[in-house]
Amino acid sequence: MDTNKKVTEITFDFFSDKLTLQTGKLAPQADSAVYATLGGTSVLATVVSRAAKKDQDPGFLPLTINYEEKLYATGIIKGSKWTKREGRPSDKQTVASRLIDHCVRPLFPKDFRDEVQVVVTVLSYDHKNSPELLSMVAASAALTISPLPFNGPFATVQLGFLDNKLIVNPTHDKLHNSDLNMYISYLNGDKVQAMEASINLLSDDQIKEAIKKGNEASKVVFKNIEKFAEQVNVLKREYISFKPSKDIYKKVKEKFESKIAELVNENNTKLDYMSKYSKIEQEACDYFEESLGDDYIKADVTDVLDKIQKTLIRRRVLDKSERVDGRGLDEIRPVSCEIDVLPNVHGSALFNRGLTQGLSVVTLGSVGDSQLLETLDGEVEKFYFHHYVGLGFSTGEPSRIFTGRREIGHGMLAENALIPVLPSTEEFPYTIRVVSEILSQNGSSSMASTCGSSLSLMDAGVPIKGLVGGVSIGLITDDEESKYVVLTDIQGVEDFSGFMDFKMTGTKSATTAIQMDIKLAGIPVSLFDEIIDKSKEARIKILEVMEKSIKFPNKSLKPGAPIIKTVRIKLDEIGVVIGSGGKTIKDLEKRYDIKIDIVEKSDHALVAITGKDSQKVDEAVSYIGKMFEEPEIGKTYEGTVTKIMNFGGFVEFLPGKEGLVHVSEISDEFVKDVNDYLKEGDNVKVKLKGVNEDGKYVLTMK
Repeated sequence: MDTNKKVTEITFDFFSDKLTLQTGKLAPQADSAVYATLGGTSVLATVVSRAAKKDQDPGFLPLTINYEEKLYATGIIKGSKWTKREGRPSDKQTVASRLIDHCVRPLFPKDFRDEVQVVVTVLSYDHKNSPELLSMVAASAALTISPLPFNGPFATVQLGFLDNKLIVNPTHDKLHNSDLNMYISYLNGDKVQAMEASINLLSDDQIKEAIKKGNEASKVVFKNIEKFAEQVNVLKREYISFKPSKDIYKKVKEKFESKIAELVNENNTKLDYMSKYSKIEQEACDYFEESLGDDYIKADVTDVLDKIQKTLIRRRVLDKSERVDGRGLDEIRPVSCEIDVLPNVHGSALFNRGLTQGLSVVTLGSVGDSQLLETLDGEVEKFYFHHYVGLGFSTGEPSRIFTGRREIGHGMLAENALIPVLPSTEEFPYTIRVVSEILSQNGSSSMASTCGSSLSLMDAGVPIKGLVGGVSIGLITDDEESKYVVLTDIQGVEDFSGFMDFKMTGTKSATTAIQMDIKLAGIPVSLFDEIIDKSKEARIKILEVMEKSIKFPNKSLKPGAPIIKTVRIKLDEIGVVIGSGGKTIKDLEKRYDIKIDIVEKSDHALVAITGKDSQKVDEAVSYIGKMFEEPEIGKTYEGTVTKIMNFGGFVEFLPGKEGLVHVSEISDEFVKDVNDYLKEGDNVKVKLKGVNEDGKYVLTMK
């Protein structure tokens, strides 16, 4: 097939394996396409675009990133309970898409408005090399060799921590036992572009070390993507600029800069600030619509006003070390916490930080309420999940009611933040769901959901190892990027005007998760020691406030929470509990009014008994435990009479184990009629005398 594209390929050593980038063979109609392989893992990254029309400015870059996992990549057909076709992307795939977006978006010109779509499809997976990591490398390469004005490449590495040392690009088996799973992207010149990490209680200093180690490791990726791009040698095309003209910029600045400057320097609350800014914006639009006539373009006026606003906010920080609301650079907005705020739920907490407010609610269920996911590594069972909800009223605006990528990403961040302090299913045999209802947003609502969630878990009586908190750290720099100022606890207007949103969660002594996105081309690696130090300092202050509400988990569950207890058994004993055709387990559930779930571990199984009546749950636990008890001669048992004969009675003294109480062993007195002493269904005490030559149990009531 003549595609008019030559096949270009490059292969290089990529730590544990060889990485190959190829273009010109697959997806010939895309603007660019890169087929990347790492060991037995392969992905296809494609880039397509549609030119913008000058009279249709969307006001932003319409960029869409999709990371797609295909189950055929690992030889899986979905089970009977699933729809066979891949459907809506999983939360994990959504987070991967967002991470690529965080790297890509800042590397396009600010005045670029072409519609761009990047799709990365996992075609093959070897259960060794990370498809997410390879997808980020492939996306970077595909955009770099595309005709679009992309100012890359970026280079991504994955970091793990095993046996007390950092590992670059750990294989899947090593990552399974790793205390760190960090994806971090860099730009040439020792700059960080994006970061996402799940951390099992490592120190802040260990994270600093990881960032520096990843920077060194990334250089091999830069070298080879740039070499690949030189060989492809694609001509970059011209694009329509949506930058307002110098003339309109000058006119708007002359007429309205002083009003915006006055507003920026007034120390307003968010609501006052937004109200006053909206009035200035409306006044400016009305003025220029009248004065410019047919030459009036609303988007140009609002863009210039926005740029003036951002510039003045940045100047106040850079020149005066002052913020829009009058706080100091390291000052946290007022924090307050309250637990047990809702009746009839299993746990709840309200967290306030300034105008940001989150209500976190815990629901406890049986292990059978777990979430089953179909992944490239097969079915995965989750016993803890966090959902973030932020509807329009939380910002004072109407909105569509749906779960978007932002909500999923924030939920996953809070979920990852709490996982390291959660008890195992052995310690706490419950499925845990936390929902954070964000009731008001003004910066870092994801951190409010994290703080509120750890408070609500303690309120629910979940034995977590400690409170987890966090806050957003921002960054202001000048046009030349010669001066950087780090801001603690950024509010909404500082997020929009600043260049970084760095969120790091943890306890007082260790970290649990990181998420970072920026709006410029990289932040110096050398700046991250200060960023992490300020993040830790703020985190500790917030945790100290949280501890005033609750410091340790409640010792008991709330009324209405399910009662769950477990019995540990061997894997080959599962069938005994289930019984033929499920008869045993159904009979137990009916007899004790309970629900039984069985969780298989690597070397044992847990029988989880869930019910509302603690006495019946205890009786069921006792009964199941006795099902595997070995009879002991000389031991006394509580048994049930199952059958009466003229020569004695049969008694089930352990589940499934029955013995005969001979008429001579019923009483010290002479027993003329067994029915005078025993009836079917009676509970009696018996002692195991021994086992006869037929292997049958001999019991006595004497």
